[in-house]
Amino acid sequence: MNKRVLKNDFLQIEYFTASQRIVGLSLLGKPNMLADLSSFPPIHTPWGDFHFRGGHRLWHSPEAMPRTYVPDTGEMKITDLPNGVILETQTEPGTGIRKRIEIHLAADRPSATLTHTLINDGLWPVELAPWTITQFRLGGTAILPMPVGNVDAAGLLPNRQISLWPYTRLNDPRLSLRDDYVIFKADALPPFKIGYFNPHGWLAYWLDGVLFRKTFGAQTGALYPDNNCNVEIYCNDQFVELESLAPLTTLNPGASVEHVETWEVLDGMKSLPEDAQQILTV
Repeated sequence: MNKRVLKNDFLQIEYFTASQRIVGLSLLGKPNMLADLSSFPPIHTPWGDFHFRGGHRLWHSPEAMPRTYVPDTGEMKITDLPNGVILETQTEPGTGIRKRIEIHLAADRPSATLTHTLINDGLWPVELAPWTITQFRLGGTAILPMPVGNVDAAGLLPNRQISLWPYTRLNDPRLSLRDDYVIFKADALPPFKIGYFNPHGWLAYWLDGVLFRKTFGAQTGALYPDNNCNVEIYCNDQFVELESLAPLTTLNPGASVEHVETWEVLDGMKSLPEDAQQILTV
């Protein structure tokens, strides 16, 4: 499948021209951080085979079979921008949803802003949430900041919740639960997934001395999918995913909804800071 490259003096992003995937993310002169799943088996759907391919993609939550796995291979509208590009799919059969990812590279640093848009081209309202998934190579460490402090003045109400998927094991050796953040070692073991509401609005992945950090809006009081998760991570024996979600919305015909992420890639971190909050100031 053909690829194109978008880059500045610091960062390089590669994307397919016939499938809405960002498949390369690297500092210039450094290896690609994203997972290559070109040999990963497809999922069969009534509309054809869905191929994971690896890298970064836009889905809509809640996850369901076969709705989530509508194939995205085919003619795609590509619009070049100054320091950026827009990747837009055809309208999905069965759902009536069209997906758009607009990428802008910063001019003076290793950073990019990605605006993810879902458009309802169908004839009826659809309840959904924009859901962005970034698949990385194994061998690194994911950092997930947890809520801290009291919810109420007296400290009587809970301030943290975690959603667990049926295959997740709490004694998974990759998982380290701490008071203010969760550390997850992305090693090749059986599938694992957790999600939660992250009021800090950032996730990070450290791999081979390079730190990837994505930031996004976190709307306290809004309703999110999967028992109110705006962040999820998934890992198996081939890749690890850092996922962020927007609130659930009822998308009327002709309407659209956006979810924005800012990506930063930072070099020279031989080890992670003792305090994960320091990642925001690195």
